[in-house]
Amino acid sequence: MARVLRTLISTVILSLLVVVSSDPASAKSADEIDAETNQALDILYAQSSAAKELGAKALGIMVFPSITKGGLIVGGEYGEGALRANGKTQGYYSSASGSIGLQIGISSRSLVIMFMTDEALKEFISADGWEAGVDADVTLIDIGATGSLDTTTAQNPVIGFNFGEEGLMAGVSVEGTKVTKLDR
Repeated sequence: MARVLRTLISTVILSLLVVVSSDPASAKSADEIDAETNQALDILYAQSSAAKELGAKALGIMVFPSITKGGLIVGGEYGEGALRANGKTQGYYSSASGSIGLQIGISSRSLVIMFMTDEALKEFISADGWEAGVDADVTLIDIGATGSLDTTTAQNPVIGFNFGEEGLMAGVSVEGTKVTKLDR
């Protein structure tokens, strides 16, 4: 009984943390997101020459400098980022997802999603909310693992790079991640 109560309390606390972190009053400013976006791209390109090469070819680049994930049976993640096209910020977005299952821990990571075709970028921009795995298949490369690209991967219309993982939380996926435009 005590174990169930601790789990319930932990779940409630985690849920409150996710809600508080997504509260507009605690949201980052456009300048903060832009600065963190620049830093995240610099780090990615320093870690992967293939990412830098693809970034130069991408028609649009969505950057989430820090996505925080936490869970104990019930989990969630949230981050804010910017869409860049032609070297300029085109808009600000949030990334959020939830999950239920065997999970425990807290972690943060950076995520960069490159839109390699005009069609993929237009579909993202015109969508009222965009969900990875539903609105587009995202080929995810984990820079912390192999970070390697083959010619087939490089030809996909949407390519994601996961990097800078910190903390302890098993599993990396963008499937089911909901991306929503922010007003900044």
